[in-house]
Amino acid sequence: MDLSTTSFVAVSAAALLAAGLTLYSGFGLGTLLLPVFALFFPVEIAIVATALVHGANNVFKVLLLGRGADRGVVLYFGVPAVLAALAGALALGWLVSADSRLTVGTDVGPVAQVTPVKLMVGFLMVVFAVFELLPRFRRLAFDRRYLPLGGVLSGFFGGLTGHQGALRSAFLAKAGLDTPAFVGSNAVIGFLVDLTRIGVYAALFSAAGAGLSGFTGWPLVATGAASAFAGVLIGKRYLHKVTMRSVQLLVGSFLLAAGVALMLGLI
Repeated sequence: MDLSTTSFVAVSAAALLAAGLTLYSGFGLGTLLLPVFALFFPVEIAIVATALVHGANNVFKVLLLGRGADRGVVLYFGVPAVLAALAGALALGWLVSADSRLTVGTDVGPVAQVTPVKLMVGFLMVVFAVFELLPRFRRLAFDRRYLPLGGVLSGFFGGLTGHQGALRSAFLAKAGLDTPAFVGSNAVIGFLVDLTRIGVYAALFSAAGAGLSGFTGWPLVATGAASAFAGVLIGKRYLHKVTMRSVQLLVGSFLLAAGVALMLGLI
């Protein structure tokens, strides 16, 4: 694929902004970056590209902040999350292999193609947008005894679409963690889920005769990862000046618009 200057600017800006915002919220990078990658790649490839950037960013955060992680929470939440991420990533492979197509007619342009993956990802984006935009759902949190359930839910959706952080943060928020433990635990669990799903994606690509070595978007992924690293460093210093409400509005609005566009076949 011939990647334009616009693609590098868009991915770099999204990764820089999202990585800074996600440092303490525990979510945002994947949700903001996936729709941007989807502008330049098929949605299933966009999920893989996003996972690579997300995984690299989590490695960086683990090295920077991982020592503050709560080991009990990582075990209690992380193990179910990893197992569920395996199932979610395999489910994505099944959806991609279901090569059926649905058509959506438009009055102003050619017929759009909507794949099962686009429908699923778009629908989930809209659902997660509701979690971010509506006050009732923004305040959603869960007792510590439900951590394994949170691991299963966030891990599965993490493997399927990469949308894991919002649910994970909702569950961890009631785990009695201080800020360093919350940020560190989020980073470690996110890294474990990313490692699992990237491994499954690579295996599925190889089985289909299209290993990741043939992926042409590596320069774009590297740009996104470098920008995410910069965002983490900037966010670590300045994020206290950004309100959580602003983060939720930005992420939710972007998710809603991108989810609808995916379901209509516009991207």
